Amino acid sequence: MRTQDIIKLSTRMFKTNPARTWLTILGMGVGTSAVVLLVGLGFGLQGVLLEKIILGDTLLSLNVQNSGGGTIRLTDDALNKFKQIPNVIDVSPLASLPALITLDGVTGNVTLQGVNASYFRYAGVTADAGTLFKDDGAGSIVFSGTTLKLFQISDPKSVIGKTVKLRMSIKNPDTGETQEVPLNKEYVIKGVTNEAGAITATIPLSDLSKQYAPPFYSKTQVKVSKTDFLAATQSEIVKEGFAVTALSKTVDQANKIFQGVQAVLAIFGGIALIVSAIGMFNTMTVTLLERTGEIGIMRTIGASPADIKILFLSEAVIVGFLGGMVGMAIGVGLGFTFNFAINLTATHFGGTAIQLFSFPLPFLTFIAAFSALVGFFTGVFPARRAAALSPLDAIRYK
Repeated sequence: MRTQDIIKLSTRMFKTNPARTWLTILGMGVGTSAVVLLVGLGFGLQGVLLEKIILGDTLLSLNVQNSGGGTIRLTDDALNKFKQIPNVIDVSPLASLPALITLDGVTGNVTLQGVNASYFRYAGVTADAGTLFKDDGAGSIVFSGTTLKLFQISDPKSVIGKTVKLRMSIKNPDTGETQEVPLNKEYVIKGVTNEAGAITATIPLSDLSKQYAPPFYSKTQVKVSKTDFLAATQSEIVKEGFAVTALSKTVDQANKIFQGVQAVLAIFGGIALIVSAIGMFNTMTVTLLERTGEIGIMRTIGASPADIKILFLSEAVIVGFLGGMVGMAIGVGLGFTFNFAINLTATHFGGTAIQLFSFPLPFLTFIAAFSALVGFFTGVFPARRAAALSPLDAIRYK
């Protein structure tokens, strides 16, 4: 049988039984849409968790902290050793100490931090409002989001451009007394970061070092040239007695967790798809009974059992594929509708817009192929039965 004949015969169901054909496709679409929507929710939750992580520099960096014993410290000598490790291209430390900050006549306690501009990139810190200072950011300061609560400020944009005064609390190592040392200039608030939990105010490390030379640093970011070198570099630093964590490992663990979540959601959606596939199998069986006489005529005029099998499988694949396309349209449409409604509500109440449902193109491509495959397996049994029919018995069947 010619290919064009197979195509013509396998698609004529849209003319002979359009209502039943489209209802079967819709049934497959409903099952497929359940899979698309639930797995899309898994992708969306994964994106919400990881969307604030800056890929690139962040995933090439190691977070190094002082050991719990307190005997080994991140001094300048230790940082120089890190720079000598093969494949390390930069080391960006963070110094911190208690301080008093005054904004609009209100004074509160914060943790004053001094960093180089590169630290923000390596640590994955971004600005929720305003900007982060750059290498020439002398006189600039950035707040964490929690710091705003100290001054009962709800709108981060409202503090951008305001000036603050700082007084460092420095402990005398000889007497043990704490002395307040004011910084010799006012600082302009440039931005508010996405950091949560800690009440911090961050200024350029060069500004802090002009008035206070920290005996050691609280932590540092060590950047390597490639992710392949993270494990070896981490081992070298751990040998020196420091605690090391890598954000890339956290991301990998989170991705593995969400892969499990997506698999569970896909199973729930798959139950609906199985029900739809059973309905499609029933339709194909009924079609076989209705067309038994037709099959006998085709066999009589020269159609082979393989031709009959291909004809039925082609119909099943077409129905399954179209069911997948309809399911994707329903699932993606519902997902975008939910996203719009959620973002509209969040924006109305002053929240942040998120994409709770996400549909990557490779995933949708897989669903289209998988739907066609489901159609194929659904049509295997009816196709075998049709191919095995005796031509004479098929002609006499009523």
